[in-house]
Amino acid sequence: MCRAPSCSVWEMTIDISAAPPLSEPRPRQHGMWLLSTKGELVASCVAGLLLLIGVVLQRVWDHPFMVVPVWASLTIGMLYGGRAAWAAISQRKVDIDVLMVVGASLAAYTGHPSEGALLLFLFVLSGSLEALAAERTRREVEALHALMPTTAVVFRNSEWILVDPQVLVAGDAVKIKPGERVPADAVVTKGQTQIDQSAMTGEAAPRDVAPGAEIYSGTINLDDPIEARVLRPAGESSLQRILNLVLSARETREPMQRAIDRVSQPYAIGVLVASAMVLLIWKLAIDRTWNDSAYVAVTFLVVCSPCALIIATPTATLAAIARSARFGVLFKGGDAVDRLAGMAAVCFDKTGTLTVGRPTLESINPVAWSNRQELLAIGAALEGESTHPIAAAIRAGAEREGVKPMALLSVTHTTGRGMSGVMATPSGEVGVRLGSFKHVEEIVPACLRSRTQEELTAIQREGRIGVVVARAQAPGDPPDRAGEAAVLVLADVVRPGAVDLVRELHAIGVRPVRMLTGDNRSTAQRVAQSTGLDQFDAELLPEDKLRIVGEMKAEVASRPRRRGLLARLRPAPGVAVIGDGVNDAPALAASDVSIAIGSIGSAAALESADIVLMSDNLSTVPWAVRFARRARTVVTINLLIAVGVIALMSIATLVASMLGRPIPMAIGVLAHEGGTLLVVLNSLILLTAKGPSISLPARALAPPGN
Repeated sequence: MCRAPSCSVWEMTIDISAAPPLSEPRPRQHGMWLLSTKGELVASCVAGLLLLIGVVLQRVWDHPFMVVPVWASLTIGMLYGGRAAWAAISQRKVDIDVLMVVGASLAAYTGHPSEGALLLFLFVLSGSLEALAAERTRREVEALHALMPTTAVVFRNSEWILVDPQVLVAGDAVKIKPGERVPADAVVTKGQTQIDQSAMTGEAAPRDVAPGAEIYSGTINLDDPIEARVLRPAGESSLQRILNLVLSARETREPMQRAIDRVSQPYAIGVLVASAMVLLIWKLAIDRTWNDSAYVAVTFLVVCSPCALIIATPTATLAAIARSARFGVLFKGGDAVDRLAGMAAVCFDKTGTLTVGRPTLESINPVAWSNRQELLAIGAALEGESTHPIAAAIRAGAEREGVKPMALLSVTHTTGRGMSGVMATPSGEVGVRLGSFKHVEEIVPACLRSRTQEELTAIQREGRIGVVVARAQAPGDPPDRAGEAAVLVLADVVRPGAVDLVRELHAIGVRPVRMLTGDNRSTAQRVAQSTGLDQFDAELLPEDKLRIVGEMKAEVASRPRRRGLLARLRPAPGVAVIGDGVNDAPALAASDVSIAIGSIGSAAALESADIVLMSDNLSTVPWAVRFARRARTVVTINLLIAVGVIALMSIATLVASMLGRPIPMAIGVLAHEGGTLLVVLNSLILLTAKGPSISLPARALAPPGN
């Protein structure tokens, strides 16, 4: 039912922590079913049936008794409408419920009980349908609750036992079998498997995990059993933070809705006053009977009631928030939806946003090395125990090519320079090294040193990382094996889909697409050229990023805007900043709308950004912008429907009455409630939206270096 802001079904909260477990049936309370949404829907249908029977019987048999079904229908409507109206009056408020009950009462008092019954029938029916729509939106959110694990297997007192995930603490060892949900945020300590986190991030492809990888509460183990160490209690898990964020977003009202809320009560009082004035003017000035004057006044009161206007914004906004959450896009309220819809330019961070955030082995430049597999095997062996991101990249590169680390006789580390080792060959022991040129220069043949340095210089000029691997000459080696050298080329590679991202943003009118980074200019230029960015700025300090964002906001604000009513309903253009949510806080705070990407495990992102994209799939960004704009279009259409029905029917009611052809109250009722139903149905379209296309494999969302 259309409520005032204080009792709107759209403001219902979900206390997940207090809800009984999903496996346990809720206790039934005697008599409460009639007050439920389904009970209200059934009651409205009964009222409608009684009204129909009464109207038909009065047409067939003109007898006073035939009006009983009509009064019964009116009574049912009064029970439900009156309950809401009394709740408003007890809080000293005049809202839409009060207007409807007053209108129906006056209609019955003036001898038109069927029109009053029709008003309350449609009013209660539309209210129950709105409540069902709200529950549909709420179920989208509660789907996150369904991800909550119900059991956990933890190692305590020298045995594995089954416990409630809520009792887990940081440091607990847990076991996750195939098909089970991860009970809490944890890091894998034993075993390898694939994790399905599609329900949280929207990514269809499962994620491969191994020891050292972070896994998240609510995701599903698909393959083999694994053991993990709990990182944080269940109440502080990523899933719980996401759920809390979505629930709080439902309570955040956008500027348009806040404005409507502020004027709703004065407007309702104004409608009552205007209706009273119509009654007096029609009686005293136009010289109509009290009955006719009251009939026009009640019709005017009904058509001017702001039911559709009150729900025009929250129905669409909450449907958008709920639906986007299912695809891993978390809006912190309707204001965030509105501001993203107005995104006209965007600034990206580089590391961890446009790039994967960690070095990857791109290629091998063999200065003089005949056996590629031997080279990779030596490199992987030398970096076998290192936790450095470069070491992890070299090991991962060898693993991709199916190369196992070579067994070395010894390995030593020189801080700041590289690794050294000794390998066994048929002709004796030979030294191998990996690291900077200065570190390996001693064992690189003199004839290869100049070429090796040239390779390194060219690689660094392109913004990449060069690591030298060298093998000394072994005793008894032939002249053509006087020693070997190669350069491993590493780079923080651009995410798959980054090129498509820029193209799609251009297609929806977002320009410029600009990158802001503190990295060196060569690296930034390589990323900008490979992705087709409009602009890039490198070697920036935090204050430089703030300055650039401020300049872009001023430029966007100065762009010419369309004039007219529809243009005013559109969100103001703004600048978005998209980062990893960890080290981009100043720039995110300075933007019109801040977006953190790939942040399923980042508490900083959930706290600092207006919008959190749980997946690192870059196609989510333009999808989120399109969806936000679609939501704003739905809101605009809703407002036009609501205002249009009120304006058209109120004018028509007065003019038609003056011309001696009064509009039947039933038509006014149908127009009023029909507009409300149109608004609800239009908003529910958002719940059918398809998610972003997922055509690329998901990568681990662990921090760089894990």
